[in-house]
Amino acid sequence: MSDEARGVALVVAAVTSLQFGAGFAVTLFDELGPAGAAFLRLAIAAVVLVAIWRPRPHGQLGLAAAFGVTLGLMNLCIYEAMDRIPLGIAVTIEFWGPLAVAVFASRRALDLLWVALAAAGIVLLADPGGSLDTVGVLFAIAAGGLWVGYILLSARVGSVYPGGTGLAIAMVFGALVTLPFGAGADLLEPELLAAGAAVALASSVIPYSFELEALRRLPARVFGVLMSLEPAVAALAGLIVLGQALDGVEWLAIGLVVVASAGVTNPHLRD
Repeated sequence: MSDEARGVALVVAAVTSLQFGAGFAVTLFDELGPAGAAFLRLAIAAVVLVAIWRPRPHGQLGLAAAFGVTLGLMNLCIYEAMDRIPLGIAVTIEFWGPLAVAVFASRRALDLLWVALAAAGIVLLADPGGSLDTVGVLFAIAAGGLWVGYILLSARVGSVYPGGTGLAIAMVFGALVTLPFGAGADLLEPELLAAGAAVALASSVIPYSFELEALRRLPARVFGVLMSLEPAVAALAGLIVLGQALDGVEWLAIGLVVVASAGVTNPHLRD
C-alpha cells in the first residue's frame, strides 16, 4: 500500500469513528448539555493522549496551543449545533470549512469538478428550503470556520511535533478552553464518566490521531475533499444511533459526496 493510500484509509477510519462518536455524544446532552459533553470528551482525551505520548513542550508551544484552542472551540460549536439541528445537517453545514480549503488549494480544473459535485450533495443534504433553528445553523457555520483553522494548524503541528505529542498538548488546551462552559458536578458521576470516555476515544483520540498521520501523507487539497465523506457518515450515524431517518434526496446527496471523494482520491483521474 502506498503512503498516499494509507493516508486515505486513515481519513476514512477517522471520519467513521468521529461521526458515530458524535452520535453517541448527542445521547449525553440531556444529562450534561452540549458544553458539558464537549468538555468531558476533550478532558478525557487529553488525559489519554498525555499518558500515551508524555509530551514535552518546546519552543513551538504557541503553535500547539493555537491548535488546541481551535480544536476545543470547534467541538464546542458543533455540539451546540447538534443540540439544535439534526446531526447530518449540522455536519453538512459545518463542511463549508474543509470544502473551502479544497477550493483554495486546488490547481486543476478536474479537482474543481469533484468539489462542485461534493458541494451539490451538501446543498441537497442541508435542505436549504427547510426550516432550521437559526442559532444551530450559526453554530454550525462557526464550527466550519474553526475547521479551516484545524486543518491548517494540524498540518503544521504534525510537521513540528513527533508522533502524537503535539496533539496531546493541543488537547490539554482544548479541554481548558471549554472548561468554563462545561464544568459541572454531574461530570463526576461514574456512568457519565464511562460514557464520556467512550465518546472521547471514538470522537477525539482515534480520529484526531488518524487525521494527524493522514496529513503527513496527503496534500491539504486531497484531505479537504476527502472530508466530504463527513456529511454522509454523519447522516448514517444519525440514522443508526439517533433514529434520524433519511429520505430519497438525502440518499442522493450521500451518493454525490461519496462519488466526489472517490474521484479526488483516484490517481488516474488526478494525474
